[in-house]
Amino acid sequence: MKKILLCFTALTLIFLVACAPKAATSDKKKNVETIIVGTGTQYPGICFIDENGKLTGYDIEVIRAIDKKLPQYNFEFKTMDFANLLTSLGANKIDMIAHNMAKNKEREEKFLFNNEPYNYSPLYITVAKDNNDVKSIKDLDGKKVVVSATSNAADYVTEYNKKNGNKIEIAYAGQGSNDTANQLKNGRADATLSTPFAVKHQNDTSSIKEKVVGDILLDTKVYFVFPKQKTDLSKAVDTAIKELSTDGTLKKLSKRWLGDDYSKSSFK
Repeated sequence: MKKILLCFTALTLIFLVACAPKAATSDKKKNVETIIVGTGTQYPGICFIDENGKLTGYDIEVIRAIDKKLPQYNFEFKTMDFANLLTSLGANKIDMIAHNMAKNKEREEKFLFNNEPYNYSPLYITVAKDNNDVKSIKDLDGKKVVVSATSNAADYVTEYNKKNGNKIEIAYAGQGSNDTANQLKNGRADATLSTPFAVKHQNDTSSIKEKVVGDILLDTKVYFVFPKQKTDLSKAVDTAIKELSTDGTLKKLSKRWLGDDYSKSSFK
């Protein structure tokens, strides 16, 4: 009889365990949405591969901080050339872009930007350190400026050129993180448009030295970019950005990766 009772008890326990609801943690995992974040590897200070082979930089670490604020999402990175980011977003191969992106009319027609800027990107004329001929954008008449295709810098110098007689020759950087620097060093280009933090990183990590000259040309608000339908994700990211701004995380990350607080405008 005792054996029968023991067997019955064991079977009862097995039945109860099998029929018990799954743990809350399992339910939470089921409800987490994976977000594929498109980014690059060749923007110093913003998104790049460090000496240990790790993807890092301001934009990358901001996304990681946002990830901690939004347990309903799991953010994963997918790296590619900058020129392919918007195409990949339009083809739904990625869910958002983190690559120092600014708003413009064409982009806003096709894509969704969040409302809260998480960075400001001050653009200056940038030249080789031994170049003393160029001190402002007015000195670029008859000279060549190299920029990355579809970048904020390309948009700015193209519009400036149209309004000022197309006196600047505009060229586009080739593949590779050092192409622009090499063009400046070898004299194939006279200038580019860049940020102080990108120039600092260049000077700290390369034998090719650069400098910014003149005044700020453009202090661009920087946003994340989403497909039009990702309104819930965009709103959640805005909430996280506000929290990260209030608690000082954006300022801390900016000073660490960019050398100063670019979470606020540089214009005085």
